[in-house]
Amino acid sequence: MNRINQKMQEDKKLLSIYFTAGYPSLNDTVKIIQDLEASGIDMIEIGLPFSDPLADGPTIQNSSTAALKNGMTTNILFEQLKDIRKTVSIPLILMGYFNPMLQYGVEAFCAKCQEIGIDGLILPDLPLAVYQDEYEAIFKKHDLKNVFLITPQTSDERIKQIDDASNAFIYMVSSASVTGSKSGFGNTQETYFERIASMKLNNPQIVGFGINNADTFNQATKNAKGAIIGSAFIKHLTKNGVNTISKFVSKIR
Repeated sequence: MNRINQKMQEDKKLLSIYFTAGYPSLNDTVKIIQDLEASGIDMIEIGLPFSDPLADGPTIQNSSTAALKNGMTTNILFEQLKDIRKTVSIPLILMGYFNPMLQYGVEAFCAKCQEIGIDGLILPDLPLAVYQDEYEAIFKKHDLKNVFLITPQTSDERIKQIDDASNAFIYMVSSASVTGSKSGFGNTQETYFERIASMKLNNPQIVGFGINNADTFNQATKNAKGAIIGSAFIKHLTKNGVNTISKFVSKIR
């Protein structure tokens, strides 16, 4: 069974962390992953930096720009991760934009992910219909879960289509804004969380955007399986470096 599916079966609220590969320094990637697992994180999203990250807020955009300046590429990331399964057992997901994957070659990219032990992909700009028509068979061949996003503006009909196409979890964006732009959840988000919970979807939901401390983590996971922290973690790395990861995690739960 895919590691993501195994993790979703655990009887607890899951905490996932996103960070940008190659940031703060080019060769920090493996240490960050290892330290996150050692600190009790359930799942990790490894961001593949891209020059035009439309869905990301300034914190992640800046980390992506810095990582590219550091020299991070798809090939370098794969090289860094080639032995990651010797030391890390939790689910690892690559998150990025479709163009670098297309340039690498979709089949070759998926095969490399399977070889090094990547469990899933999050590609916000890969449309559901295009995925189903052209790439779903390739993903399944290499046991890669494709994680789709929903927002408060996503219709019930579309959500059900995404649920039917999913086989891991649904990335539940807490708002329609970019990452890192919220500092807590209001009535609108609470109503949205409750609406999605009432739909009784087949796939669990993991909430992203706006989670930055214990309070927002608890709010987000009241009706969902887990939550993802990205911008707040990158801000911590920027300010404190890579040697204080456990302190950051301990403040969340």
